[in-house]
Amino acid sequence: MPSIKQLKELTINELFDKYPYSKDFMLDHHIPFEGKENLIVDEVLDTIDEEHAEDQAIDVEKFKEQLIEYINLMLSFLGEEDESQTEVTILPGFYKDGSRENYDRLTIKSGEIICIVGPTGSGKSRLLADIEWAANYDTPTKRTVLINGNTLDTKERFSSSNKLVAQLSQNMNFVMDLTVEEFLDLHATSRLVENKEDVIISIFNKANELAGEQFKLTTPITSLSGGQSRALMIADTAILSKSPIVLIDEIENAGIDREKALDLLVSEDKIVLMATHDPILALMGDKRIIINNGGIEKIVDTTEDELNILSKLKRLDRIMLTMRNKLRYGEQLEFEEEI
Repeated sequence: MPSIKQLKELTINELFDKYPYSKDFMLDHHIPFEGKENLIVDEVLDTIDEEHAEDQAIDVEKFKEQLIEYINLMLSFLGEEDESQTEVTILPGFYKDGSRENYDRLTIKSGEIICIVGPTGSGKSRLLADIEWAANYDTPTKRTVLINGNTLDTKERFSSSNKLVAQLSQNMNFVMDLTVEEFLDLHATSRLVENKEDVIISIFNKANELAGEQFKLTTPITSLSGGQSRALMIADTAILSKSPIVLIDEIENAGIDREKALDLLVSEDKIVLMATHDPILALMGDKRIIINNGGIEKIVDTTEDELNILSKLKRLDRIMLTMRNKLRYGEQLEFEEEI
């Protein structure tokens, strides 16, 4: 993020080129920069006469601080504030009975898939919530979540512009009266995407690869099925969202190609944490967190034997998918041929 010293070294042209939204900020504050684009910011501010400063209520020193704060907010909103990889560390909290969780610490790096398994009501969603809120010993589990080795302050945790975590929940319903294209255009515009048309088509094509049934750019988002909605949001999260951490709560019932969905998210170097009851998804993770009695009971790596089992389960899953599609389109199954 820029400092006041770095800001002083930029010409107006360089400032607008590096932070395009700063131009609107200067216009809104009536800073007279036209014809002075080759001057550095301080030189432009020095040209403001007292009468103009008084008429427009310009406090030069305060303006520079506000400009820095605005740029930092925009960088945070656009997810461009830090290009380094993200690392999440979860420190132990407590089980429902008050005893300490049975592990020392868990560190997760970009590109890793971590699956969260356990009985219904065991605490899987609570763990996802702790990560989403960057818990700091202040949630029911009293866990602590570190981002790149540090706890987040209150402003970072609860700011509406903090896009550290994207979450895909079990229940997803659109309420806006927009087509798929209009929805993606709105999101891309809010992200100040330059090649908006290309990004929209890329998300649309990926979503249709994941969805069990195809949809069009002109389809109203309120008409999408649960699987199509989930496919659209996964593609949107992978391609357009800058959030480095993706939390998924039970993707198995969404009616989408689960393997392609995970491959898409990991290809964008995101950390994926996924609560699941599906054995295929559970074995696709690099690690599994086993939850019981409200806490983390153990953390296990996926073994070579389990990977061999996974390949057989995937083969069975493809057979099931083929059968489902044949039945969906009115065909009949022949047992010997299908198995």
